[in-house]
Amino acid sequence: MTTQDIFFYLFSALTLLCGSLVVVNPFSRNPVTSAMFLVLTITSMAGLFVLLHAFFLAAVQILVYAGAVMVLFLFVIMLLDLKEEQLRRIKAFGLVSGGASVAAILGVFAMSLSRSKTTPVGASLDVEGATRPLGKLLFTDYVLPFELLSVLLLVAMVGVILLSRRELK
Repeated sequence: MTTQDIFFYLFSALTLLCGSLVVVNPFSRNPVTSAMFLVLTITSMAGLFVLLHAFFLAAVQILVYAGAVMVLFLFVIMLLDLKEEQLRRIKAFGLVSGGASVAAILGVFAMSLSRSKTTPVGASLDVEGATRPLGKLLFTDYVLPFELLSVLLLVAMVGVILLSRRELK
């Protein structure tokens, strides 16, 4: 087992562990703790990007998601000001529909894995995490989703600013 394999298993285990702790948080009933576990999940995913030699994606993962988007999440969590009795009410409909959603996603994942063609071990990819082909792809083939995402983030940021603004009396 190589060092890269060890780091892959370490980052994968951290991603899965912290991702599950976001949803099922036994340590605290505070949603801020779940948001901090989400930061750890995002950071360990950036480690997986580094192992794939996608250094730009790892940096963007840390800067954009762990930085900017998490600040938006924390603003929303703090503005909601949830009461303790409202935090962890599990309803039967939510539990059943969540379980059905997870089963459907796992079924689609298993079906796509069974139909996918694998690349031989010795074959190399054309590009390994280079920023120039990624930028060219983003601004040619995926320009509309890229711009829609930027508008969505702008609207979310303006919404948080408007919600957090205090009225002057």
